[in-house]
Amino acid sequence: MKIDLHSHIKLTKKTTFSIEYFQESIQEAISNGLNAIAMTEHFNTYHFHDIYDSLDRNYTYTEDYYDVDGFKVFPGMEIDVKFGGHILVIGTRGAILELRSRLEPHIEADEFIAFEQLLDWCDELSLLRIGAHPYRESNSLTQHDPALLRRLDGFDLNAKDLFSYGPTMRDTVQALAHSTGIPMVAGSDTHHPLQFGSIINELDGEYNKVSELSTCLKQGRYHIIVSPCLEEKVKGANLIKKLLKQHGKVIM
Repeated sequence: MKIDLHSHIKLTKKTTFSIEYFQESIQEAISNGLNAIAMTEHFNTYHFHDIYDSLDRNYTYTEDYYDVDGFKVFPGMEIDVKFGGHILVIGTRGAILELRSRLEPHIEADEFIAFEQLLDWCDELSLLRIGAHPYRESNSLTQHDPALLRRLDGFDLNAKDLFSYGPTMRDTVQALAHSTGIPMVAGSDTHHPLQFGSIINELDGEYNKVSELSTCLKQGRYHIIVSPCLEEKVKGANLIKKLLKQHGKVIM
């Protein structure tokens, strides 16, 4: 199974959810060899629940994923934590919606949830958790207590950061993963369909449960594929996003 563990299905946090844009994104993911994604939309995106309401109307939710004509979409979120950093969480639809409900008082920047509290809730709800772009200058994770970082299930080797900082970022994230004893996993961090396929996790089998994904990652039964076109994919996606915003195509 080839899966992207950090993907967005809205162009920006301020846009409304569009089932047509979602479908275009999935088709682009398929054309780039993927057969699954973790849908880690920002927890404080505009009208978060519209995403799940629309997917429930259009697709079957089976085991731990939405079946989009044979393509697997695992529920998830990207969450800001107090003192900086983003955490990707992946789980069942019920667990993700329960966590989102608990996060309602923590939507604004001055009220972001404490990292430890989030990890405790993830334990309770059996959520897979990944430290997103841990060395991104604007939102690093490395200022947090190493004991908290060791409670994660992986660190995100992020396509945007490989583009921005260069290929040495892979060694930097790998060193952090090695020092904490948890895996490095791949995420495109796409907001535009063109970025799908820039980086992929190829697992050793097909999995339908988040618990199975977690075990596979912890046991290292996967490898990361970085596209030779990563730079073009990320640059192209960023350019189109910028142009759409400039020409007023990104609307509420």
